Amino acid sequence: MTKKVSVKDKKKPRSVAKSTKSKIDASALAEFVLKPSANAAAIVSEYATPLGEQNFGELTQALANSITEVRGGDMGRCEGMLMAQAQALQSIFMNFSRRALCQESQKNLESFFRMAMKAQNQCRMTLETLATIKNPPVVFAKQANIAHGYQQVNNSIAPLAHAEKLTIQSNELLEQQHEQRLDTRATGTATGFDSAMATLGKVDRTAHG
Repeated sequence: MTKKVSVKDKKKPRSVAKSTKSKIDASALAEFVLKPSANAAAIVSEYATPLGEQNFGELTQALANSITEVRGGDMGRCEGMLMAQAQALQSIFMNFSRRALCQESQKNLESFFRMAMKAQNQCRMTLETLATIKNPPVVFAKQANIAHGYQQVNNSIAPLAHAEKLTIQSNELLEQQHEQRLDTRATGTATGFDSAMATLGKVDRTAHG
């Protein structure tokens, strides 16, 4: 007997496929939103309107390429960015400095000069960062202990040996000055002092009760 397929049964596979597709789209969108290049593109596209309308996809790809360059060790774009920022901050410093001269109020004068000094300080910090990238500081490793398994480093052995060496040298110097052997382990010689404390003779316990 042939089973009849209802209309509801025919629509069920389509709903499952649609749900699976929506899940894939949501997952892909989540991955895209978390990309650093996409995050930067969302901000750059808003601030770059004076330069023209931006294509979000192309902008994201360009930012992704710059990230790949830095990961590969090419810092040229970063150096150029820092130099451009320093120049822009210098322009901001000049702008606020000139505007401060036109102020008649002491409060406004101080406010503009304060902003000018902030821009100047930020420019200095940017140039210092650029100098650090161009000439990174040299770091000298004082001690490197490399092992694949368990390793224990005891740095107190060397100072202890050095202290023992100094003690031996000091004893030898005293021996030369006093012509005596400074050996604390040697057996001492019996002296004649306290002769009254001589060794007692054998006691016959039976005879003396």
